[in-house]
This record gives sequence, C-alpha cells and structure tokens, in this order.
Amino acid sequence: NKAQFPFGMNKNGEIITGFYAGRTHDIIENEDCLLGVQENRGILEIIKAFMKEYRIRPYDEKSHQGLVRHALIRKGFKSSEIMVCLVINGKDIPAKEQLVEELCQVKGMTSISYSINQEKTNVIMGKEIVNLYGPGYITDNIGNVTYQISPLSFYQVNPVQTEKLYGTALEYAGLTGNETVWDLYCGIGTISLFLAQNAKKVYGVEIVPQAIEDARRNAALNNITNAEFFTGKAEEVLPEQYEKNKVYADVIVVDPPRKGCDQVCLDTILKMAPKRVVYVSCDSSTLARDLRYLADGGYEVEKVRCCDMFGQSCHVETVVLLTQQKPDDTIEIDLDLDELDATSAELKATYQEIKDYVLKEFGLKVSSLYISQVKRKCGIEVGENYNLPKSENARVPQCPKEKEDAIKAALKYFAMI
Repeated sequence: NKAQFPFGMNKNGEIITGFYAGRTHDIIENEDCLLGVQENRGILEIIKAFMKEYRIRPYDEKSHQGLVRHALIRKGFKSSEIMVCLVINGKDIPAKEQLVEELCQVKGMTSISYSINQEKTNVIMGKEIVNLYGPGYITDNIGNVTYQISPLSFYQVNPVQTEKLYGTALEYAGLTGNETVWDLYCGIGTISLFLAQNAKKVYGVEIVPQAIEDARRNAALNNITNAEFFTGKAEEVLPEQYEKNKVYADVIVVDPPRKGCDQVCLDTILKMAPKRVVYVSCDSSTLARDLRYLADGGYEVEKVRCCDMFGQSCHVETVVLLTQQKPDDTIEIDLDLDELDATSAELKATYQEIKDYVLKEFGLKVSSLYISQVKRKCGIEVGENYNLPKSENARVPQCPKEKEDAIKAALKYFAMI
C-alpha cells in the first residue's frame, strides 16, 4: 500500500523514476512494480509530464541541484483513498495548482502534499509537510479500527497480513478488560487502538510528534476514550511515568525499529514487572538479544509466531509472548545430597529462597548466575561447574552493584555470611 519512487535523469537527459539498484543510488527505471498498486503507474506518468511541461528538473545528489527528489504514494486497501506526497529540494513547486488538477483526475485521489527536504542526506522524507489538496491524510481500516495516515506516519505496508500480526499481538496480550497496557513505539496507534478494545487503559509512546497527533485523532475517530499517548523516546517516557507518576502495567507491548529496544527501556520493563510482555519484532537478531536480556531478568518465552509480511523475501515479523517466572513454579524431585557438590552454607537457603527474599525486600529480580557470582565474592563455595560459560569465549553478564548489595543482604539474612 506504499511506494517511494526516486526521480533522476538517464543518459539521454530524460526524466526517469523507478527504484535504486542494490547498494547503489543508480535508478533502474520502473513505473509498474507488481508489488505496488495499479494507480502508481498513472500517477508517475502525470508527475513526469508535469515536470517536462514546466521544465522542472529532478534532484541530482552529486550537485545537490534539481527540485523533485521522490514521490511517496499510498493507498488505503479498504477505503481506496490515495495519497501523493512529492519530496522536493526547495520551498515550493512551480505551477502546483496545475499538478493538483492533473492528479485529481486519478480515481480515489484524497490527499496531495509536498515534503521539504533540502538536506544532503539519504533520508527520504523531510520534516515539513505542505498540504496542497485534501485533509492531509487518508484513512484505512485494520479489523474494526479506522486509521488516519499522514505522509510521515508509519503504517505497515501489507494490510492483509497486518491484521493477522496485530490479531496475534492481541491474542498474546490475553486481555480481559481489567488490564493497564503500555504500547511502546506505538506509531499512529495501530496496535494501541487494537488493544484498547479489550483493555481497561492503554498508554502509547512514540518519538514522532506527527504520529502521536495521528494516534490521538485515530482514538477520537473510533470513539476510544481509554487510550492516552505520549510523545518522546520510550526509554525516557516509560521510566519517568513509572518512577515519578507511579504508573504500572499488567501488559507491555513493544514494536521497536530494527535496532530493537534500548537497554534503559528493557530495565524499566523489568522494574515494572508486568505479567506479560508481547514483543513484536522485524529483526530476528535484535529480538534474540532483547529476549536474552528479559529472560535473564526473570521472564520466559511462552509462545512465538512468525507472520510473513514480505512474501518471497527473507524478512519476517515475529510476535513473542513472555511471562514471568513465578516463585511457585516448582517441580518436586528426590535428591541424594551426597551426590550434590553443595556446601553447608548453600544448604541454609536455596537459590529460589534468595531470589524470593530479594524480590520481596528490594523489588529486584536476580538470576541464579548473579547469586553464584556474589557467593563466590563472599567466599562461599559454589558447585565446581555451576553457571560456568558453555564456551571459553562466551560473554558472561556481571551482577550490577544494586543487585549485588541486595543479594548480600539476603545472604546475611540467611546467616550464610
């Protein structure tokens, strides 16, 4: 439902548009990509003819000359509404009224605008949008929720699979109507409003101001009153709301960019200790990294489902459900203590008892690895092979000072030191 076409000149001095060749900025001419909507071709022909008639040159990266850089085209699959936004290396478009008149001949044309980007950058969209025609957005539906989408909004490009993706996130959240939910990296509120239908309260966080404006409009559009949105970095807003305003969470949903979650954000999730964390990821490597961190903090992966958003490519979206490892999740087994490599000090308190004490007294979750590290520091013998790395070069996380002090307090409480 979205395509961004760069403009340039071929060797014959003719205006062309298409897509960049792999790992280059050389344009391969293509106006009829079969992954895009049918209207793309006609819209691009109108823009090229307009540029030729009014002698408007495409942008040249080397000289930083020329006006038209890209054309963004979006279409609502349910609404059939179309948006065109030209990205320009300037402040205005000559004869723009004529361009609007030509583009309005396309059936479904709803929003026409231009984005000002005069920077020497690979970033496509500029921060300033000038509206030429229509409300400045198009609408589309995912399930029962209607969304307003502006040129700078993030909106999944495959709406059919998006409904399955968000449906999975909603299923994993396990909402009964009584939960407080945080949706981090919420964009225009796509997942937030999906969740709000079944939650008591939903808080959304997004760094892009325009997206938050869209999210608030989308909430009003759907008469959803139990969703509140914050502009800012998730790793800053979440700690502030938790520590200063004592806002808690039963469920936290994260849908970060490819770089994954910031560590401060993950640390705050662990402090807030929601019953469930739903992680929506577009990058499997950063997903694995963040899951490892959350698992070390006391969560376990319960369910995983992949959603093929980009057919016949290597990319996939993944939804993961993490739940707390509860203190009463125990297994009864018979042990012969003579066979254990355990000291008398260790037998005074189990690892689980130490974890429970630290959680109760300090509100911190600690791993068995951290407990064994602190034991060694205090001169308590630990099983010879206990928590050793699986390979010589493996990186072993070290116990933070705050948790080390809490574990030492537990060891003193159980008269182990």
